[in-house]
Amino acid sequence: MAKTETAVTPANETAVVQASLTESERFTNKVIKEFTGAAGGDISLTKHQKRLVQNYFISVDLALNRAEANRMKKEESKRDPVPVTWANVNMNQLAVNVVSSARIGFDPALPNHINMVPYKNNTTGKYDITFILGYRGKELMAMKYGLSVPKDVVVELVYSTDKFKVIKKDLNNSVESYEFEVVKPFERGEIIGGFYYHVFEDKTKNKLVFYSKAEIDKRRPEYASTEFWGGEKAVWKWNDKTKKNEKVGTETVEGWYSEMAIKTLYRAAYGAITIDSQKIDDDFIKLSQIEEQALSLIHI
Repeated sequence: MAKTETAVTPANETAVVQASLTESERFTNKVIKEFTGAAGGDISLTKHQKRLVQNYFISVDLALNRAEANRMKKEESKRDPVPVTWANVNMNQLAVNVVSSARIGFDPALPNHINMVPYKNNTTGKYDITFILGYRGKELMAMKYGLSVPKDVVVELVYSTDKFKVIKKDLNNSVESYEFEVVKPFERGEIIGGFYYHVFEDKTKNKLVFYSKAEIDKRRPEYASTEFWGGEKAVWKWNDKTKKNEKVGTETVEGWYSEMAIKTLYRAAYGAITIDSQKIDDDFIKLSQIEEQALSLIHI
């Protein structure tokens, strides 16, 4: 009996190729397709940028799972009826954000680069994914687009047992500097402030900026989590009679204040670097819009 062979056509060949792709690879292809449609032109991503896009798939997927779990924890009467799933994501908007972020070089797989947060867009009925720059993301942005980029940035917290002396630039001193000594490295006491220092090839440009603890605290985001910053946190308990969670008191949470304070100083240090208008491109403009959107919508 003659052996019957299935003809290979472009259509079923494409289907076989698509079936063999991983979810992240299919996401990359979809992002490129969506971006091309939104921007009205073809794009070319390097191998490294395509790997970054795949990392965005993993990060967004984790963010969606977390958000959906939080949605399901709410009482049904207060729960948004739209599940936080891929089917309900504004893919057009996500594609534009992902491509711009990947072309700049932000890697969501690296700590403090960039984070994804879903929020409901009541106009479209879908979830937009806003991108929030971490302090390392701020660093990358400043170093890539800065006008006068320092060769080094020193950031330190100052504790009550440390010795910190400011040496300001004046008529007798051409270089702004400081003296900093950690006297008791394992018992440094309480945080009383912090500083950042921009170091340039031309030392006369060196810049020292210092903050008291109160000034650091003023830069704490309005809706910052007590779990991270520490402080008083409400204690809730389920009431079987009312079938609701009710506040029964407060508790003091230690948090991770030193880590939050140093990140605040890093953000200030890199945010102070002037952007070179000649280096600004479409990706920079898009990321600036994304950050502004994050600040206005989720108050970070």
